[in-house]
This record gives sequence, C-alpha cells and structure tokens, in this order.
Amino acid sequence: MAGYNPNNFNDRATAAAKAKQAMIERFRAAPGPDDPAMQALAAERRAIAEARELRAAERRAAKEAEEARKREEHALLAAEQARKEAEARAAKAEEAIRQRALLAEQKAARDARYAARKARK
Repeated sequence: MAGYNPNNFNDRATAAAKAKQAMIERFRAAPGPDDPAMQALAAERRAIAEARELRAAERRAAKEAEEARKREEHALLAAEQARKEAEARAAKAEEAIRQRALLAEQKAARDARYAARKARK
C-alpha cells in the first residue's frame, strides 16, 4: 500500500501539539509594538503613505489645472467661433443690402427707360 502510514493517532496528536507550540513560541518571539525596529517600520510606512498622498494631491492639482486650461481653451474657441459667425451674419446682411440697392437701381433705370419711352410717344 502506497498510502500506508505507520503512525498512530497518538503520534499525530503529539506532532500537532508540537506544531501548535512552535507557532505560539514564534508569536511570542515576534517583536512588540514598542520595539525600536517595529517603530522604525511603522514610521517608514507612515512616510510612504504620506508620500503617496502627496503624489495623489499633485496629480489631482495637475488634473484640475489641465481641466481649467481645457475649459479656457474651449471658451476661447467658442468666442472665436461666435465672432466668425457674427462676421458671417454681418457680411450676409451687407450683401443683402447691396443686392436690394442694386435691384432698386435696376428698377429705377427700368422705370426711367419706360418713362422715356412713354414720353417719346
């Protein structure tokens, strides 16, 4: 039998108790929170956390600055587009005025020719 284990229950229970006792001893041997090494490790972790928070704040500030720049750029583009549209409307209105003036001149010339023709008769 390949899975045969000659150990009996007592052997297994003793091995488990020894393992448990070894874990307890390891726990007791671990340095406590007032140990200088643990305090140094905690201070290092705090410094890392503070640096992480500082970098996150810098990223947020950079992101907000970029968003503000984009909003300003968008506002400038919108103002430029509005100016161009106003110029186009003004040019279109000016063209319409010129067209009406031309039509009025043509009508006046036509009326003058008609009146001259009537006068000749």
